[in-house]
Amino acid sequence: MSAANIIELRKLLAERFPGLRTRADELPTAKQAFWPTGVPQLDTPLHGGLNKGALAEIVSERPGSGGTLLMTALLRRALSENKFTTLIDGQDSLDVTQLGADLSRLLWVRCRSAAEALKAADLILRDGNLPLVLLDLAANPAVQLRKIPATTWYRFQRLLEQTSAVCVVMAPRPMVAPAQVRITLRSRFSIQALDREPQELLSELKLDVTEARRSGESRELESQSA
Repeated sequence: MSAANIIELRKLLAERFPGLRTRADELPTAKQAFWPTGVPQLDTPLHGGLNKGALAEIVSERPGSGGTLLMTALLRRALSENKFTTLIDGQDSLDVTQLGADLSRLLWVRCRSAAEALKAADLILRDGNLPLVLLDLAANPAVQLRKIPATTWYRFQRLLEQTSAVCVVMAPRPMVAPAQVRITLRSRFSIQALDREPQELLSELKLDVTEARRSGESRELESQSA
């Protein structure tokens, strides 16, 4: 992302949310250490929801595993709670019509590469004003993802620790080493599933949840299946 684009993104933040001047860790929801996603398959094994001030990773290794379904559910949940929400769309692939009519609190950053998306994420996390940031790299080519330095994710985690924001990274393979939670999608939805209601499909979502311990080890929580 060029310097001109960064300036434009800063301008967009100011215009999109003109009344937002407090940091995410000063918002009323900051008293709670986690964000309930409204997805029982996630909230139950995590004892409430996704940790604030931390990275989470959703791994969607193949089409039909439920990646878009889960990401859309998280966005709809946040918007229904009137949260200021950011989606950094690494491949400009979001079907925004799935999110409902009121998108006044959504900042949709449409990128053309993983490199652009990471620069946008770095700027937004440094700003610290948005309590939920989704970074969607699930559709980006492997050649772009291989160029991401591991230090990038550690830098993002350090930025998050200064706030109570939640940052969720969507990826086609495990790649976010400091993520406190990794959600691996196991569903196999067919093309016919597109004709069904999202809430019905969400109840059938299959996934594994792995939570990192502070010592650097990880433990796999109960696999959640419909």
